[in-house]
Amino acid sequence: MSQIVEGRHPTGNAATRAACPHPLARVPALLLLGTLAGGAGATDYPVKPIRLVIPFAPGGSNDIVGRMVGQQLQERVGQAVIIDNRGGAGGVIGTELVARAAPDGYTLLIVSVAFAFNPALYKLSYDSVKSFAPIAMVGSGPNVLVVNPQLPVNSVKELIAYARANPNKLNLASAGIGSFQHLSGELFTRMAKVQMTHVPFKGGGPAMTDVIAGQSQVTIGSLIQMQGHIRSGRLRPLGVGSLKRNPTLPDVPSINEAGLPGYEAANWWGVVGPAGLPGPIITRLNKEVNASLLSPETQKRLEGEGAVGTPMTPAEFGKIIVNDIARWGQVVREAGIKAE
Repeated sequence: MSQIVEGRHPTGNAATRAACPHPLARVPALLLLGTLAGGAGATDYPVKPIRLVIPFAPGGSNDIVGRMVGQQLQERVGQAVIIDNRGGAGGVIGTELVARAAPDGYTLLIVSVAFAFNPALYKLSYDSVKSFAPIAMVGSGPNVLVVNPQLPVNSVKELIAYARANPNKLNLASAGIGSFQHLSGELFTRMAKVQMTHVPFKGGGPAMTDVIAGQSQVTIGSLIQMQGHIRSGRLRPLGVGSLKRNPTLPDVPSINEAGLPGYEAANWWGVVGPAGLPGPIITRLNKEVNASLLSPETQKRLEGEGAVGTPMTPAEFGKIIVNDIARWGQVVREAGIKAE
C-alpha cells in the first residue's frame, strides 16, 4: 500500500480580521464557487502531488480524519498526498494559507465545525465563505453530555431541573474558551434556560478528568474521548448532541429527544479548496471522496471516532457551512465569547 508523504510543520503568521457581511446573504456565491469550468489541465488532473493542509496539530480528530482522507485519495487518484499540519489560532493559520493558494486543486484543506466558529471568534484575513470552494463532506459525529455519577440526575430533564433549582452551583467544564465543547455547553444552557459556571481547560482531556474527579460536574465533549469512561461507569451519559441516536451509544438518547427539543451540536469534517477551483476538479474530488466513504475500512475508522460517513454534493456541503457559520456565530455573540 502506498504511504502518505509527511509534510513539514512551519509556523504561520497571526491572522487579521476582515469585515464580512452576514453569511446567509452569501449562499449563492458559496454554492457557485468553482462551478465555472476553465481550469487548464482539469481533464487530466492530478498530474503531481496534492498538499492536504490540516489546520491543527497531529493527534486530534481533524488530523485522524485528514490522514484517512489523504490515504484514500492518494490510492484513488494515483498521486502522492502530502499531509501538512499547520496548527495554531483555532485552525486559522492553516486555513489562511489555503485561502491564498492557487486554485489549481493541488492545495486542499481539511475543515471541521471549528471553521464555522472562527468568523465570530477571530479577526480573519479571509472570508470563510467567499474565499473557499466546498468539495466534499467526509463525516459527522456528535458530542455527548455527561455528568459525574455522584450527581443525582439520570436524564437531561433531571439535569435541567437540578440546574434551575441550583443556579451556578454546577461547574460546566470545557476544552477552553471558544472550543466546540464550550459552544456546545453555551447552546445547552441557553436553550435550557439554566445557569452553570463555565470552567475552561486547555483541552478536552483535562476537562473530562475534572468531571471524573468531581471538581466539575458536567461536560459536553467528544464521543470518542468519552466512551471508554462511559463504559467503565466513571461518567454517566445523558444524551448525544446529534438529532438522532448515535450507533456507538445506541441506548443513550439524543439531547433533542431527551428533554431539549431542537438541540444539535455535532462536529463534522470535510474538504475545501481555494475559491475559483475549476468545476471539473471539484467534481472529480467529490466523486473520489464520496466513493472512499463507502469502503469498509473508512467506515470502521470513522466509527472509531464516533462518527458516520456523510457523502453529499459540494452544494449540499456548502449549505451546511453557511448555516453553521450563522448558527454558531449567534451563539458566540449572544454569549459574548472572546477567543483567547
